[in-house]
Amino acid sequence: MKGMRLTKPCKNCPFRKDIRPYLFKDRAKEISDSLVKEGKGFPCHKTVDYADIDNREDREQCAGAMIMLRKMGRENTLMQVMERLGAFDPNNLDMRASIFESDNEFIQAQDD
Repeated sequence: MKGMRLTKPCKNCPFRKDIRPYLFKDRAKEISDSLVKEGKGFPCHKTVDYADIDNREDREQCAGAMIMLRKMGRENTLMQVMERLGAFDPNNLDMRASIFESDNEFIQAQDD
């Protein structure tokens, strides 16, 4: 995994609140639980090679997910570890981006 270089959400990031939501609520809840309850990372969909889904080397963490977690004061384990190692500076995240304020807001905005 390359890691934590993304600082702004992409144009169709699922965490953006200024675009039409496109996830089902159940999928949004799975993502939210993984991020918030389990402290896991979430790769940016633009960095996932779906032809080689097991290859995690080139994946970057989703800036939208990291921004939402930071807004919630709930930085996940990966963010905390990478910051301590000097490989991630949360101050570089674009906190002005139109990202959901919480996981609940993210889930509720999705379609049933």
